[in-house]
Amino acid sequence: MRRLLKFLHTMGAIGMMGAMACLVVMLSFTPPPAALPGYALMRGAMGAVATWVFLPSMALTLLAGLLAIAQRAFHNAGWAWAKLATGVLIFEGGLVYIQGPMRQEADLSAGALAGRVDPAMLADLGSERGVLWTLLAVATANVVLGVWRPRLVRRPASPPADERIVVEAVR
Repeated sequence: MRRLLKFLHTMGAIGMMGAMACLVVMLSFTPPPAALPGYALMRGAMGAVATWVFLPSMALTLLAGLLAIAQRAFHNAGWAWAKLATGVLIFEGGLVYIQGPMRQEADLSAGALAGRVDPAMLADLGSERGVLWTLLAVATANVVLGVWRPRLVRRPASPPADERIVVEAVR
């Protein structure tokens, strides 16, 4: 079961980080909103990548990671808890700052192309680029934690039973 969860977690992370890298590249080639047909086409493609690649990959990564950390072997592994914390950041950032805005901007640009929405409502690309780079950096740190597994040990609440016996014998 651990190998299956590790495989699923890794495949999800590959898809998620690949989708974020793809979105960064697409943002760099997106024309300004004044060139509405090209802008709407790129934003539609970006919305599709966010919906059909990024979101399922993020869900798979999160689900497999949570199921893996539920196993007793990882309960005292500090690196696993650090991965959980960074995973929550990626999950929240992914939904709030990538998935939602990408889908919304794709719908707005399609509406502007059809004449139902004012083109002045279309967004600036700068903030999305920064969010994507930040989330890519956090996801890379998460991969480093999983591969390197630094000794971030959590302190136990009480000493193990063996140590208590030794301490009581000395008294």
